[in-house]
Amino acid sequence: MALRCYSSFIVISLLLLVTFSNVAQAYGSAKLRPSDCKPRCSYRCSATSHKKPCMFFCQKCCATCLCVPPGTYGNKQVCPCYNTWKTREGGPKCP
Repeated sequence: MALRCYSSFIVISLLLLVTFSNVAQAYGSAKLRPSDCKPRCSYRCSATSHKKPCMFFCQKCCATCLCVPPGTYGNKQVCPCYNTWKTREGGPKCP
């Protein structure tokens, strides 16, 4: 009985660990490698009609910040560097 309870505890603990590690990656807390930028930016720019400039600026921001916000729009608060980088005119540089 004790062995079954212990093994159930181990299985549940592992499932929670995997779940929380996936959530942390999805929300950008883990630093990306430069090679991870293109696939993340492809998804980030997938909903826009201006794919070429979106990809250019997203990859530039990702290379500098090593972070791309989740989703196709918004969520920039997850990546502070990505969120605060502005153009000369004061608009957001990163899509």
